[in-house]
This record gives sequence, structure tokens and C-alpha cells, in this order.
Amino acid sequence: MSKYTTGEIAKLCGVTVRTVQYYDRRGILVPSELSEGGRRLYSEDDVKRMKIICFLRELGLSIEQVRQLLTEEDPGSVISLLLDQQEKVLKEEISGREEQLKKLSELKTGLKSMHEFSVESIGDIAYVMTNKKKLKNLRIIMVLTALPLGILQWSSIILWITRGIWWLFLVWIVVSIPYIFYFSRWYFKKMAYICPQCHTVFQPTVREGFWASHTPATRKLTCPNCGHHGFCVEVAAGPEVQGDV
Repeated sequence: MSKYTTGEIAKLCGVTVRTVQYYDRRGILVPSELSEGGRRLYSEDDVKRMKIICFLRELGLSIEQVRQLLTEEDPGSVISLLLDQQEKVLKEEISGREEQLKKLSELKTGLKSMHEFSVESIGDIAYVMTNKKKLKNLRIIMVLTALPLGILQWSSIILWITRGIWWLFLVWIVVSIPYIFYFSRWYFKKMAYICPQCHTVFQPTVREGFWASHTPATRKLTCPNCGHHGFCVEVAAGPEVQGDV
């Protein structure tokens, strides 16, 4: 029967000599015998065992898990459990990597949209990304609450034009005025804005926010910290800036 030295078994299995020696110290690949000169010699069965170890390590199993499996009297009773555990770990790692990749992509997109870049710009983008889901939910609430009012508005206009029923339009006006007042207060309590100059996150007054020129993602405001007047990025307000406005 063939015998293999540490270097030879390492070459056959595509690992380093130090790896073979490490597995020997951990007791999961002990050489079958020692030569008269004290050299470690491995048998064909040891080669097969080493290849199994390498395969299990490629799956991500830890040294301790491999040792547990190889020393188990009934390996069939634990292999499924170990593989299930490793599958869960790998799925969590993949999910984490995908989340990191998504954040990297959003950061790159945010940087491309900036005319001037500074280290503080990364903080602005991070704030926007962190509050992105919250901002989306707030805008969904805004659309859903405004939808019935919009339906009433257009229905009243159509009925006025086609049938001469004008009083429904008057109802819409009576309902819409308090709605706009209270909704505006609610909205600007939930929103904050990032100054592009000093990167301060602030909340404007309801009056300033309501009458300011705006785009879907920005609003032209005056920063209370540096006095810059221009378009500021709209974000969902965190607890550090929420308050009466």
C-alpha cells in the first residue's frame, strides 16, 4: 500500500503543508504511521479522509464541525443538522452581502448627483439611505390620505359642468381647507431637510415649507445654521430633529 509524506498528501489534495500539519495538531488527520526517521506517513485512506475534510471546509464548515462529524460514531445523525446550520449561515451572509451591494450602488448614485463632493457628502447620503424606507412610507400615507379628497374634487367639477350641481364643489372646498392645514403641520413634523452647504439636518416652519418652491426630492429653504438659501434634500426626520415646527 502506498505511503505519502506530508508534502505529497498536501500536493495530492491541493493544500499547503502547513494545512496538513494544522489538521494533524487538531486531531482530524493523524498520520497512519511514523518512519524510522520520525517522518509522518499517510495511507490511501488518509488521502480519502483529507479530501473529505477539504470538501467539508469548502462548504464553509468550521474545523470543530468537521472534527465533530469525523469522530461521530453515527455521522448520519449529525450531517443533516450541520448542513442545515451551514445553509442558514450562508444565506444570512448572502443577504448581508446583497444589502452591502445595494448600499454601495445607492452611494455611487448619490455621489454622481452631487455637483461638489466632500467627506460630509457621504454623511448626507448615509442619512438619506438610512431614512429612505421611512420617507417612502410617509409619501405613501400622503398619497392615500389625499386620494379621497382628489376624487371628491374631480367628481364635483364634473358634476358641476355636466349637471350643474355646484354645491358638491363647495363641500370639497370646506373639507379641503382644514385638511390642508392639519396635513401640512403633520407633514412638516415628519420631514427634515439637509443643507447642501453646511450639511445641517433641520426642519423648517410650516409656513416656510408650505410656500417654498420644491421638486419631488428637494425644497428651496433657508438653513438656520449657515443661512444658505437654496434647494435642500428632503428626508424623513429622525428623532434627533423632530419637534414642534
